[in-house]
Amino acid sequence: MAAQFDRRLRKAAVTTTVAAVAVAALSASQAPDVTADGNGRRTTADSTPSPSAASGDSATGNSPYYTDLPPLNTPSPAPTVGTPVSRGPAEAGIPATVLDAYKKAESELRQAKPGCNLPWQLLAAIGKVESGQARGGRVDANGTTTGRIIGPQLDGNGFALIKDTDNGVYDGNSSYDNAVGPMQFIPSTWAWAGRDGNGDGLKDPNNVYDAALAAGHYLCRNGWDLAVQADLNRAILSYNNSQDYLNTVLSWLEYYRKGTHEVPDGSGALPVGRSDDGAVTGPSPSPGITGTPGLPTVPVTPGTSTPSPGGAGGSTGPTAPAEPSPPGTGSPDPTPSTPPTTTPTPTDTVHHLENAGTSGLTATAGDTFAGRISTRAETRSGEAVAKVRIRFTIVGDTDATFAGGENVATVVTGSAGVAAAPALRAGEKTGAFTVRATVVGRTVAGLDYRATVTERVADALARTGDAALTCTAGGEFADRVAVKATYKGAVADKVAVTATLVTSATDPAVNDKGPYFKDADGKAVRALSGLTTDAQGLLTLPKLYADDTEGTFVLRLTTAGGATLDVPLKVAKAEAEPSPDPSTGASPDASPSPSADPSTDPSAEPTA
Repeated sequence: MAAQFDRRLRKAAVTTTVAAVAVAALSASQAPDVTADGNGRRTTADSTPSPSAASGDSATGNSPYYTDLPPLNTPSPAPTVGTPVSRGPAEAGIPATVLDAYKKAESELRQAKPGCNLPWQLLAAIGKVESGQARGGRVDANGTTTGRIIGPQLDGNGFALIKDTDNGVYDGNSSYDNAVGPMQFIPSTWAWAGRDGNGDGLKDPNNVYDAALAAGHYLCRNGWDLAVQADLNRAILSYNNSQDYLNTVLSWLEYYRKGTHEVPDGSGALPVGRSDDGAVTGPSPSPGITGTPGLPTVPVTPGTSTPSPGGAGGSTGPTAPAEPSPPGTGSPDPTPSTPPTTTPTPTDTVHHLENAGTSGLTATAGDTFAGRISTRAETRSGEAVAKVRIRFTIVGDTDATFAGGENVATVVTGSAGVAAAPALRAGEKTGAFTVRATVVGRTVAGLDYRATVTERVADALARTGDAALTCTAGGEFADRVAVKATYKGAVADKVAVTATLVTSATDPAVNDKGPYFKDADGKAVRALSGLTTDAQGLLTLPKLYADDTEGTFVLRLTTAGGATLDVPLKVAKAEAEPSPDPSTGASPDASPSPSADPSTDPSAEPTA
């Protein structure tokens, strides 16, 4: 097995020429805007995927990875074949921004999926194996790599065959897909697994924050608990289906758990020892393919071919060597050998997908859809096909998810050829969306299911108090209107409510006088929308004010579902200002006229 050869040969000597060529190739791969994996990425013979992996349900398309191991002083023995070579002290260090991305992803997953128990050290182990921690931490302040990290095109030429799925948006290739970024996602996986980890509104596989969070969600799907060894192994193998890959990741996971340190960005150890190094077709290396620095090229027996990875495209694995010549003839048997027949997999026999009885996909916001989406895989003649992986993907502007919070789920068909998607839960966004069923690992027309989310409803509204709502003209109501919404007797939470001051109980037109609310600018408004009941179905309206119009008015509250409540409001005449008391005469500050006092008026005649 190539990766095992890789390790066994670490003790062997190599020529200066081979080492120089390899070092030059590695150095070139680290330049900005140069593909880090310029010599291609291929999996080793021991990485031949299982049928499930060959179906393409893999984050990386089972691309190659870096096989260098932790230093000899690893706290516990590495569960891998061969003896690891000691590295420098920086090998234990993780670049600061990259480490921050791993820890931030762990924190978010602890909140979103606490049952997964994702450790940041697992992300670090995978990041080490996939890209050498973003090529030693060559990232900017936002966590975006300086130059894209891109694997080889998966064109079936020594690799899996994955036709372009992203129009070259992520990998710059509009013909075939390539693994992309520090966590090496293929575009078709990133399309549903991608996340915005740094809050910039983008989902960029070349950003270590986005890639780390996406990897965390990918590893936490299927209800796996990563504190359980079996689930941990399944999650890692789902990332790249190779036992040697699993052992390598577990080795680094253990190492990072027992102790690591932070190093400045750009100063981390560069990745070496890729799993496909030296695996070439024929007795000599192909152009552009070099070995690992310090290691000889792994010999390949003439007449054999390099195994292809499993990815979505379904490699058939190594080709059998040519049949040897009969002893003593000195030349090949002139009669050509019969080529071995390949038994088609169940996936190969699928011709189309059929709806297995799903109908009426409608649910109220926040509720679980009553029906499960079921799809049947059939041959051309309509026979059921078992053991086929069906991928269900939620498509459209919706926040609906499957159980567990994911928008994609993969299910294997049973003996009747039917795969039932996990329970579908409606989000808060109303409207229609699509759930698309596709066959993993085979180009078959997808089957779309239309689902609709309706708004939350209430069939009854009632005030929570019975005090009369009154105020004087030009004043404000002392009490605010508070109501409770219910549906079939149960609390109706998050239900939209509209409040309108209507002309009368029989005229729903908005009144142009009487009580009113105030908007943010303090202006009078007599109709409010966008009000919502809380988790207990309660709603308290904003304060009400009154203009100078007296009388009885109606506040009408309505909800989706038909609930209506009319609340009477009374505006009384304002009290008149008190008039001056007659007994007090003139105001205190008024001075008497001088002529009013005879003693001071010289013109006044004396009294007889």
